[in-house]
Parts: sequence; structure tokens; C-alpha cells
Amino acid sequence: MSTETTGAYPVNRHADYHAHLYFDADTLAHVQVLCERISREFGLKVGRIHQKPVGPHTRWSVQVMFTAADFDCFIPWLEAQRGPLDVLVHGVTGDEYRDHTDHAYWLGTPAALDLSIFTAPPG
Repeated sequence: MSTETTGAYPVNRHADYHAHLYFDADTLAHVQVLCERISREFGLKVGRIHQKPVGPHTRWSVQVMFTAADFDCFIPWLEAQRGPLDVLVHGVTGDEYRDHTDHAYWLGTPAALDLSIFTAPPG
């Protein structure tokens, strides 16, 4: 298991993005309300609320899909509304390994990711 992501604040550099909101049993109600608001207020696509680790995510999570056009309004709003949640924000470039490492930013505390499911680039 590895966490090779930066702790840097998100920067709008890509056409498409995912935000993964991490939560647990104590913050489930908060993430449910937040997801409803994201869908209603921003019209963004919100994925399933996973109450188990899925993919490279070692914690419970939900994915929000958005674009560069949404970024400048959505990210500051999310930072203000996330409360105790940690959020991974990453570009979507087609290279999942780099998306979850080189193109990854955090709101809150970076979490460990299981990058072994991706093929690391050579070199």
C-alpha cells in the first residue's frame, strides 16, 4: 500500500476531475447531506456512497465527477462545507496511476491509497 500523493491544495490544470470524499460511520449522515447538496446546487454527478473500501481507496468513499468549468466554484465551496471529511481531488487524464499520484491534491489530511491496483509507469 502506498500514498504517493501530494498534500497540496487543488489547482485547476485538467479538463476533468474526480473528488473522493472519505467518511466513516460517524460522518455518514454528513456525507449524505453533502452529496445531495452537490447534486442539487452544482448539478454534478455523484457516485454511489460506498460503505467499504473500493478501488485504490482504503476508506469508505463517494466520488464526485466535475470539470475545469466547475472547479473554481466547486472546490472552495467543498473546502468550506466538507467539515471533518478528507477529500482527494485528482485530474482525470486516462492514466489512473498518475491521476492518483502526480495529479492528486487534498482537502484535509492525505489518506493512504492502494496504488498496487494500477500499472505504474516505467522509469
